[in-house]
Amino acid sequence: MTSLVQQSLLGLSLLAASQAAHATIVLVETNMGNFEINLLDQSTPATVQNFLSYVKDGSYDNSVIHRAEKGFMVQGGGYKTSGNNDASLLTVTAKATVKNEPKWSNVRGTIAMAKQGGLPDSATSQWFINLVDNNDPSNKLNLDRQNSGFTVFGIVTGSGMSIIDPIASLYQPGTGALPKFPLRNYSAADAAANVPITPANMVVIEKITVINDAPDTAASLNLKANTQYHLDAEESGSSGSSGSSGSLSWLWLISGVALLAGRRLFQRR
Repeated sequence: MTSLVQQSLLGLSLLAASQAAHATIVLVETNMGNFEINLLDQSTPATVQNFLSYVKDGSYDNSVIHRAEKGFMVQGGGYKTSGNNDASLLTVTAKATVKNEPKWSNVRGTIAMAKQGGLPDSATSQWFINLVDNNDPSNKLNLDRQNSGFTVFGIVTGSGMSIIDPIASLYQPGTGALPKFPLRNYSAADAAANVPITPANMVVIEKITVINDAPDTAASLNLKANTQYHLDAEESGSSGSSGSSGSLSWLWLISGVALLAGRRLFQRR
């Protein structure tokens, strides 16, 4: 009898875990508009579960887009507003690293995990959304290949990119620890006049919530496979050095920063 009870409890636990893994569509609410991301929980389960762990405990609430590069990507998941009406930023507390799952190509609209250069399995909280197809085979630093490939774990659906694209055109300070930090309703003239920066000037992700936990929402998506991720590892092994820690070192997690008025907008704590 005890064995049957234990089996039943185990079955319920496995069912609950399975249902938890099927959180495939999330709504991202920002101060520039809302968009949806369809998560690829069936093909990149470890990465999706990692992302959802930050979603469920509120780590991404009031987080900010801290880097935007026109014709490349926008990045978030690393910092959040302090809750005060000033420009201080808090670092999102990182959990354990997650194993790389480079199954899908870094094409426009996909969301992928940021990580440390030369360490394929180092992703934690930070992610980025590809603004263009970052998978050019002729470029050794393309994101499908560099650092054993960056794990794509979801795709922005519907008209969501109309919310994301304008972020890369916002004013950026160009100096300090986060030179590509996009600012809303703020200009170089404001910086020169020492106009204070507030959270209203930042691109804030107010909240991310699961809105559809069906297990098969990705079945109809048109995804492109990553066929290049193994090339970087092969060349690194043959040369005795990693070719993946160069121009994308900005994907590393930077220590906590504070925004300052004027030209020195960012400063390490």
